[in-house]
Amino acid sequence: MPALKLSALRFAYRGEAEVVAGLDLTVAPGEFYALLGPNGAGKTTSLRLIPGLLKPQSGSIQVCGIDAVADSIEARKIIAWLPDEPMLYDALTPLEYLEFVAGLWGIDARIAQARAEILLNELDLWGQRDQRCGSFSRGMKQRACLAGSLIHEPRLLLLDEPLTGLDAAMARRVKAMLRARTQAGAAVILTTHILDVAERMADRIGILHHGRKIAEGNFAELAGQASHGNTTLEDVFLDLVERGMVE
Repeated sequence: MPALKLSALRFAYRGEAEVVAGLDLTVAPGEFYALLGPNGAGKTTSLRLIPGLLKPQSGSIQVCGIDAVADSIEARKIIAWLPDEPMLYDALTPLEYLEFVAGLWGIDARIAQARAEILLNELDLWGQRDQRCGSFSRGMKQRACLAGSLIHEPRLLLLDEPLTGLDAAMARRVKAMLRARTQAGAAVILTTHILDVAERMADRIGILHHGRKIAEGNFAELAGQASHGNTTLEDVFLDLVERGMVE
C-alpha cells in the first residue's frame, strides 16, 4: 500500500489559474521523495492539499489507504506537516510546546515527555527546553517546529523547505534524522531549493511546473530525460523546466 497516492489532483485559488493541474503522484513507505520546481510551480499548495489545509476541486488523495479528502482528520493522525515558516506559541518553551502538541494528539503525558526529550536532544534544543520560543532564532524555531511535527510518530512527513535557517552542522543532523525515519518505514516528501540535498538524499525526484509534473525519477533517470551533457541536478532541473515552459 502506498504511503501517498495523488490521482488527477486539481486546485485553483478563487479567480486564478490552476495551481495544481491534474497531479498524479505515488510515494512508497520508506521512500525519500524530493518535490522540486521553480517559484510558483505548485509545490507548497500540493503539500497543503494532502492534510486537508486546502480542499481540491477534483481528484483523490490516499494516505496509507485513508481517503484524505473525505476524512482529513483521520489522515492527519499519521501525517507530519512542517510549513516553510515556523509556527510556534512564543510564550511557550519548546518542552511545553511539544507537550501541548502531544496533548492534541491524545498521547499519554509520560510517553509525550519521553518523546519530547528524545526529539529535543536530537535537535540540540534540550539545553533550551525551559527558554521561551519567542526568544529563539529562526533556525531554533524551525527545529522546535520539526520536533512538534514528529511527536506523534507520523508515517508520512510533508516538509516544506525544512532546512531553511539551519547551519551546516544542524542541517546534517536533520538530514540524518529524516533518513533514519525512512529506514524505519516512514515516507518523506520534501520541497527544497537546495538541489544538492535532493540529489544526495532523494530516492526519487519529481519536478513540477505550472502545477504539472513534468518529470520524475532518480537522478540517472532524470538525466536521461534531459539534454546530453547535463551532469548535475541543477543542469538537469533547469533543462527540464525550460522544456516544460516551451511545452
